[in-house]
Amino acid sequence: MRTKKQHRFWNILVVITVIICLLALMAHYKNWVRTNTNDIQILSGFYYNKVEFSELDSVVMVEKIPPMERLNGFSALEKEKGVFREFKDSLTDKKVYVYVDHFPNPKIKLVYRDSLRLFMNLRDSLENEKMYLFLKNKKDSLPLQFSSKK
Repeated sequence: MRTKKQHRFWNILVVITVIICLLALMAHYKNWVRTNTNDIQILSGFYYNKVEFSELDSVVMVEKIPPMERLNGFSALEKEKGVFREFKDSLTDKKVYVYVDHFPNPKIKLVYRDSLRLFMNLRDSLENEKMYLFLKNKKDSLPLQFSSKK
């Protein structure tokens, strides 16, 4: 009597695929924010930004993000993540980075390196407020820098 041949290769492939999908879901599940003494690092899945505190031009809390064209990224339920371009600024091709975990909450708008913009918020509104105050204090505590162009 012959037993039915098992297809271990396909079983292992299915298990590995499910594990990879779960890891990708976990990576995009929330914004992973790390603050150091000199910078803030934001990681959300494939998207990563590092902003030096010395490069911050403004930190503002806004209710809505402006209408933009998605270059790449995704929207799911109350999340919006990716690289965008504003409609009014489509000729200069300035990228806007969006890391929004909870769309109804206010967003933190960072302007750095003179014209780069980043919108972010955290799922918890209290953590979002604490992050805003932390970034605002970091920006305000920096000495003023003037460029001396002759």
